[in-house]
Amino acid sequence: MTNQHRAALAQALPFPLSAAEGSVARLATPLAILFIAIFFLILPALTAHAAMNIQEVKSEKGINAWLVEDHTVPIVAIRFVFEGGTTQDPVGKEGLIHLMTGLFDEGAGDLDSETFQVKLDDAGAEMSFEAQRDGIHGSMRMLSLRKDAAFDLLRLAVNRPRFDQAPVDRIRAQVLSGIIADEPDPDAIAQRKWLRAIYGTHPYSRPDEGIKVSMAGITPADLGAFHKAIFARDGLHVAVVGDIDAKRLSEKLDQLFGDLPQKQTLAPIADVAAKLGQQVEVNYDLPQTSLQLAFPGVGHSAPDFYAALLMNDILGGSPYTSRLWEEVREKRGLAYGVGSNLVDDEHSNALLVTTATRSDRAAETLSIVHQVVKDMAQQGPTAAELEASKKHLIGAYAINYLDSSSSIAATLVGLQLDNLGIDHIQRRAALIDQVTLDQVKAAAKKLLSAEPAIMVVGPPLGGKG
Repeated sequence: MTNQHRAALAQALPFPLSAAEGSVARLATPLAILFIAIFFLILPALTAHAAMNIQEVKSEKGINAWLVEDHTVPIVAIRFVFEGGTTQDPVGKEGLIHLMTGLFDEGAGDLDSETFQVKLDDAGAEMSFEAQRDGIHGSMRMLSLRKDAAFDLLRLAVNRPRFDQAPVDRIRAQVLSGIIADEPDPDAIAQRKWLRAIYGTHPYSRPDEGIKVSMAGITPADLGAFHKAIFARDGLHVAVVGDIDAKRLSEKLDQLFGDLPQKQTLAPIADVAAKLGQQVEVNYDLPQTSLQLAFPGVGHSAPDFYAALLMNDILGGSPYTSRLWEEVREKRGLAYGVGSNLVDDEHSNALLVTTATRSDRAAETLSIVHQVVKDMAQQGPTAAELEASKKHLIGAYAINYLDSSSSIAATLVGLQLDNLGIDHIQRRAALIDQVTLDQVKAAAKKLLSAEPAIMVVGPPLGGKG
């Protein structure tokens, strides 16, 4: 342990540091971890942008990772993604991938569920897996002085999950409880209807958690087969941030992922354009109506992405200063919140506008949103708005995406998935700054001139507003 680590831990721990060093395992008690977590939470984030040194590490077995070393605090965060995700669920067994991600800490290798979770607690590590449309996301955050034990548990979870019947049945029951609870919920009903309307029969139209019938038919054998198909090296993306050097990380990469199959076995997924120009209504007698509008989007790799990003920021992406915020909330008090967001999935993208308002003023609110969008499409932003947006997007990036070791690791994996390059963080400010007003106006016209898809959850509007 370095002197920096000793000083940091001495300030954070509720007992003498000598006691911690005398029994390393006891450092991972819940009380100790709580104090350490609180202490590290208030420490400054890693330096962002040009000062951030991102290394590309390649292991002997050919596993690639991006690494940001930071030895000022004894924490290591790893984030990884296997391509595939819930789009790979077979027809009739929707929810399989979602169920799988709830089982990686429910036993692995020779460790049953209870033993695995006890060892995870003893190692002072936080491990999680999440099923998303286009990938299975995994992460672990650990104390660096306990990283060998933590990485060994992660190795077992990644390579040898057990999928024992009892944990499968228990986690399945939890998922089914959520599905049943959502059945009468207006927002859940609306979301399902919305996805079917805009995506048709594409896998994006299916709920990630599956449905009751599909969940009932999933077996441990199904889970094991799909684990082997998806957990392979050619679909893997890894980022690590914290108290570990490149040599040690290279060894850990082979330990974690080196024995996985080389090639994934994935079903091909077609690109899909959201079906616009329709209104989807889920009518309930509610005091508040939710509104969502979908316009064409743009991918991260598109030449006009940053023009679209700036336009969206001015339209509704920036809280408190956007046009939608000003017109809907500040001037008229029609909604507590309103905003827009660029959504970029692997096989589709969109620009979404969302808000909620009093049901008796929903038609008025929708009319105002339409007018704000129309004005942006026809005239674009002003030069002053563009300048302010550039400053906001450049300045807020570190706060929103680089404020902790875990968020940095997640950001780096996202850059890998989008094929944006290891130097993208250093180049990002220049890419934004060089966008011209004409380019932003062109992006506004391109994305916002289309007739949107509209979802209304509440009493009938009697029209599109």
